[in-house]
Amino acid sequence: MKTERDEQFHQFVVSRRAALVRTATLLTAGDAHLAEDLVQSTLTKLYVAWPSFQRADNPDGYVRRTLVNALTDERRRWWRRSERPMAEVPDRVAAEDITGDVSDGLRAALRELPPRMRAALVFRYFYDLDVADTADALGCSEGTVKSQTARALDRLRTVLGSNPSLALL
Repeated sequence: MKTERDEQFHQFVVSRRAALVRTATLLTAGDAHLAEDLVQSTLTKLYVAWPSFQRADNPDGYVRRTLVNALTDERRRWWRRSERPMAEVPDRVAAEDITGDVSDGLRAALRELPPRMRAALVFRYFYDLDVADTADALGCSEGTVKSQTARALDRLRTVLGSNPSLALL
């Protein structure tokens, strides 16, 4: 028997899952499998904390923060550091490219950034959040967002400028 909470959560997932996967894919610099894992972790955490989520002053900020926390948790897992990803999994249908608007060169350059810097850029420039909302999503000060963004942009310029194949963005 579905409760009202279950129905509300179901409607949330139906309406927001695609956007969460897009954001997670950007945060993982194009790793679609990790992005799916992050979305699942985020949705699990949101379901458990559904009453808190519903009382949140800024539900979008709550979701972004949960997604970033899931990324941070994932990067801390000991087995993640020793995992060897494969380009293609045999006998499987290819995943849909959900970041067609982001070039391969930019994804490769984003991969060179630490996760927090990457998250700062994604929220500031892909989602056009202001510094305060980005700070809220990352759980840090506005000054940290500004410095992380500036450092990330400097690193991107260096990576893109030093590799001619990536400079064609």
